[in-house]
Amino acid sequence: QCEEAAYEERQYPSGKWACVTKGEPMYEQSISMSFMKLMRYICKENSVGCYLGMTIPVLNEIRLTKEGTKLEREVVTAYYLPQAFQQNPPVPMDPEIHITERAPLRVITRVFYGMTTEETILQEISLFWKLLGSTDTVLRETYIVASYENPSIPQRRNEIWFICRA
Repeated sequence: QCEEAAYEERQYPSGKWACVTKGEPMYEQSISMSFMKLMRYICKENSVGCYLGMTIPVLNEIRLTKEGTKLEREVVTAYYLPQAFQQNPPVPMDPEIHITERAPLRVITRVFYGMTTEETILQEISLFWKLLGSTDTVLRETYIVASYENPSIPQRRNEIWFICRA
């Protein structure tokens, strides 16, 4: 039970991220297509023509519908640029990849394991709300799913991030 209730608050600094926005019929399609685009950028399809290095976690920013029962179609998948490229990010060859400066971020986060599907994410959001109880310190419409391992790993480590209000 103790492990089930564990969550923590974290602060992340501002930084530059390579982002892709996709709105496929299924969440899994959007993140898969976006991740493949980002991998090509990381591996060589960039203005410096070299491997940039992998950073973790890869973030998937999601929004709930007004009813709060489904995910909006559009998902932003984001890869943090390694420190060596923060000042001068390589330009992506793919026009769908955008380099974005993200503001500092404070989140309340909870670990979960397994595949990330729309169904599992909605379950994790619901469970996390039950654990947190009533609070207005976090956003209710936008969430982040952070992935720490390759999507092909069946019991991979993920986190659900609730974004703290400024």
